[in-house]
Amino acid sequence: VEIYSLHVDCKVTSRFAHTVITSKIVNRANESREATFEVELPKTAFITNFSMSIDGKVYPGIIKEKASAQKEYDTAVSRGQSAGLVKITGRKLEQFHVSVSIAAASKVTFELTYEELLKRQLGKFELLIKVRPQQLVKHFQIDVHIFEPQGIRFLETDSTFMTNELTEALTKVQNETKAHILFKPTVDQQKINPELDETLLNGDFVVRYDVKRGATAGDIQIVNGYFAHYFAPHEMPVFPKNVVFVIDRSGSMAGRKIEQTRDALLKILQDLRPEDHFSFITFNSKVAEWKSSLLQASAENVASAAGFVQTLSASGGTDINRALLTAVSVLDKAERLPERSVSMIILLTDGQPTSGESNVEVIQENIQKAVNGKYALFCLGFGFDVSYKFLEKMALSNGGIARRIYENADAALQLQGFYQEVATPILTKIEMQYPENAIEGLTNNNFKLFFEGSEIIVSGKISNELDLLPVEIKAQSHASDLTLKEEANVKEKEQVFQNQSYIFGNFIERLWAYLTIQQLLEKSISAQEEDQQTLEAQALELSLRYSFVTPLTSMVVTKPTGQQQTELANKPTEAG
Repeated sequence: VEIYSLHVDCKVTSRFAHTVITSKIVNRANESREATFEVELPKTAFITNFSMSIDGKVYPGIIKEKASAQKEYDTAVSRGQSAGLVKITGRKLEQFHVSVSIAAASKVTFELTYEELLKRQLGKFELLIKVRPQQLVKHFQIDVHIFEPQGIRFLETDSTFMTNELTEALTKVQNETKAHILFKPTVDQQKINPELDETLLNGDFVVRYDVKRGATAGDIQIVNGYFAHYFAPHEMPVFPKNVVFVIDRSGSMAGRKIEQTRDALLKILQDLRPEDHFSFITFNSKVAEWKSSLLQASAENVASAAGFVQTLSASGGTDINRALLTAVSVLDKAERLPERSVSMIILLTDGQPTSGESNVEVIQENIQKAVNGKYALFCLGFGFDVSYKFLEKMALSNGGIARRIYENADAALQLQGFYQEVATPILTKIEMQYPENAIEGLTNNNFKLFFEGSEIIVSGKISNELDLLPVEIKAQSHASDLTLKEEANVKEKEQVFQNQSYIFGNFIERLWAYLTIQQLLEKSISAQEEDQQTLEAQALELSLRYSFVTPLTSMVVTKPTGQQQTELANKPTEAG
C-alpha cells in the first residue's frame, strides 16, 4: 500500500487557519489491503469535513448531534467495539485515524479539513503541522498561505526534522501583508540515507509569526457583515503582582514530579520583579505556610525562597480545600501592597482531594465564596491522576484558567512557560464597547486581565446598514484609566478582502462561530445546571450550522459495504 501523494494546504487569514490534508493511496498488491489515513491535528482545531473516495465513489463524513450519532452507531455495531476515530496524543495534538480495505490495484483519496483561530502567546502566533507519513512519498508538499491585512511583523519556520538537504526544499516568499511557505522535498531529499527507504519526515513543522500593530484601539476587519476586532496593546507599564504559589507535596508528587516542580519554581523566582509580592503554601494532609505574610520580591527574599524551594519533599495526603482557603486569607490579610496591583493564586497539584474536605462540589463552592471575584485562580494539573474537570471548573469560576502539565522530560519548562504567560499583566477590567442596537451575537467583550504578548478578539454581526462602526475600549492600566476610541468605515474595510483569491469567502463569519462555540463551551463548564443546558444547546446549534466537530457533535463516517459500516469521530476534551 503506497501513499503516492500527501498534500497539506493551509490558508491563514487574519489568524483564522483553514487546513486541508489530502492523502492519495494505491494498493499495489494483488489482493485487497487496508489503507490507513492517520493525521495529528491541534487540539484547539475543529474538524469541519472528511471524505474518502474509493475508485471514484465518495464516502463523506456527516456531522450530527453526538447523542443521535451514538444511537445510530450502537444499532449498527454490536456494543463494545472500539469506535473513536479521534484520540488525544499529547500536549498540543489529537490524532484522527481511519482505515478502509481496498481491492487490488484500487486507489483511495482521503481528505480532512479542520479550522482554528490561532491564539497569540508570548508575542507570537503558532501554526503547528504534524508530519508523519511513515514512508517515502512521491508527491509530498506543505503549502501555507498567510494574509494579514495589518502587515506581517516577522515570520519564521521551525521544524524538528530539518536537515541541510531538506532546507533546500523549503521556500518562503513574503511581502508586507502576505506570506507563502512551500515545503516540497523530493523522494531523495526525504531519505535518511540513500541506501534505505526510510523517511526523515517525522515531527513538527511550525510557522510562527506576529503582525504589525499601529492603531491604539486595535484593528477591525469586516467581511460579509461580520466583524472581528483584534486588540493587543504593547509597551505598557506592567502591574505589580501579588502571587501565592500553592504547591502539592503529597506522596504521589515524590520523585521526578517534585524535582521538576523545584526546578521550575527556582526559575520562576528569578523572573519575579522587585515590585512583585509573593509567598508559598505547601500542602499534603497538612497545610504549611512558608511565611505568614506576602513578601516583596527583593533579592534577599528571593534567595531565601530559593533555599526553601530546594528543601521541598513529598509524602502524605492531599488537602486542596484548606490549602486554597489559606492562600485566599494570605491575600485578604496582606498589607502595604501596591495600590494598583494584580493578585493571583497558582495551584499545582497532581491528584484528587483526599484529606480534609474531599467533595469537589463543596470545595468549588468554598473557594468561589472565599475568592469572591477579588483574585485570579490558575490551576495546573500535573499528570493524569488529577480530576481535570474539577480544576478547570474551579479556575474558570475564579477568573483564571486550567492547564494540564504532561509528565514528560520537559515538565519544568511547561510550568515555566505557563508562568511567563501570566507574568506580565498590563491591563485590567477591559470593556470593549460597540453600538448596542447595531451588533448581534457579540462574543465576550469584557475581560478581567490582559497579559503582555496575548491578544483579545471580539467578533459579531453588524446588523442594519451601518456605514461607520464606532468602538470604545475602557480599561485600567498601571498608570491610569484608559479610554481608547476608533471608528471603522464598513465599506472600506470590506474592500480589503474583495479580490483576495485564496480567502475562503466567509472566514470572519466562521471565525465568529468558532469563537462563540469555544466561549459557550467554556462558560458551560462553570455554569449552573439549567444554564448549562441552554449554553450547550446554543453551541450545538452553531456546531451543526457551521459543521464543526465539537464536544457536542460527532462525525459519522460510513465505509463501503461489507466492512465495519460506520465509525464515529468525536472531539476529545482535556477533561476526558
